[in-house]
Amino acid sequence: MSAAGLVDRHVAFVGALRGAGLPVSLAESLDATQAMAAIDLMDRRQLRAAYAAAVVKRAPHRATFDRLFDLWWPPAIGDGESGSSADDGAAEEFTEVEPADLDAMRNLLRDQLRDVLLSGDDEALRRLARQSVTGLGRTDSPPGRQSWFTYRVLRALSPETLLADLLKAILEGEQRGGLAERVARQMLAERIKKFEEYVEAEVRRRLAEDRGVEAIAKTSVKPLIEQVDFLRASRDEIAELRRRVYPLARRLATRLTAKRRLGRSGRLDVRRTVRASLSSGGVPLTTIHKPHKPHKPELVVLCDVSGSVAAFAHFTVLLAYALREQFAKVRVFAFVDTCDEVTRFFEHGGDVGDALARMAQEANVVWFDGHSDYGHSFEVFAQKWPDAVTPKTSLLILGDARTNYRALSLPSLRSVVHHARRAYWLNPEPRQYWGSGDSAASSYGDVVPMIECRNAAQLEQFVEQLLPV
Repeated sequence: MSAAGLVDRHVAFVGALRGAGLPVSLAESLDATQAMAAIDLMDRRQLRAAYAAAVVKRAPHRATFDRLFDLWWPPAIGDGESGSSADDGAAEEFTEVEPADLDAMRNLLRDQLRDVLLSGDDEALRRLARQSVTGLGRTDSPPGRQSWFTYRVLRALSPETLLADLLKAILEGEQRGGLAERVARQMLAERIKKFEEYVEAEVRRRLAEDRGVEAIAKTSVKPLIEQVDFLRASRDEIAELRRRVYPLARRLATRLTAKRRLGRSGRLDVRRTVRASLSSGGVPLTTIHKPHKPHKPELVVLCDVSGSVAAFAHFTVLLAYALREQFAKVRVFAFVDTCDEVTRFFEHGGDVGDALARMAQEANVVWFDGHSDYGHSFEVFAQKWPDAVTPKTSLLILGDARTNYRALSLPSLRSVVHHARRAYWLNPEPRQYWGSGDSAASSYGDVVPMIECRNAAQLEQFVEQLLPV
């Protein structure tokens, strides 16, 4: 590759990292180019390490970086066997197998996979994955359009079905069912998983060669966990979000309680100030203030748990769980078309799933037809719990402000917000949809500051921009 081609590849790779959500600055991009001048460019391990040191800031971003690196700096081209002298015979054997001998190829590859899994040779496992994709992963359907599929390789080889035979070979002469078997089973499971990952990576590489790196990078790279929309988060992503929400909740609590002036925050101590002024002839040159008594604030969370924001409701529960340890008093109210207090479901040590299940079964959040009615919910909240929000209370409202064209009850909401120390509305819908259809986000935004909060990244941005009072 020429110097100009190398620069173009670097620029495109950095652009792909930014497109995937990694915060790569211009300075870090230049650091990567300087690192490339100090390493052996023919050694992919050095190149990967140099790039990672320059552009990866957080450990969760490493998986996305590695996947894009393998696409933009592939370990091989085509079948990847032309430069290998040790395996030329094996490569020729695979390419010359006729379609009618597919069963023979499959059996041969399964035998080799068994031997490699027993030996634990990582490089041999990678080469075998490449050969397996060459022989079993290609399809020409529809005619004239070649494609590659991971499931074809894994279904043909079925590596998990080799586990019993592999355990028998490893534990020969030893007692089954003990610690040795558990260790061997875990070791083999990890090797099988690594082989599956190598097959998947090889298929991505082949597709990138056929269809272009940019096209495959857009479809094969998962969004970073902080960029996953709460409304579309899967079960596994919700579990990962839980680990992200807890530190954000601590920072949110700090921001909501911090004082703009941390020095003379207490009231003037008149008696001690007058006594101190005696040494200066009665002139109070120094004022003495009473020490500020630290306290945890109170928090009220008012959240929509209707079906349209079910996934966001799960995030709401996560946030409430995290915040309950940071505030002296946390009260949580849920609503669909009426409002009910659900604080009792947020016991310490409880499970998020259990809390959601109990809320669905026991909470009185449906009054009429089960469709969102923000206006009626705000009225019920103001009437039944008039003392819930006080000047010591921070209020968080979470919902998409979709009212199903029903009354908004702005006076009730305005009264609640007026009594709160601080109030914010976190909306999981994109800002461009606010005010469209039955969305009352614009009207409610005139009463309480409305913040777009579709993912953890926006929640973190909201927390960082939150000014102390």
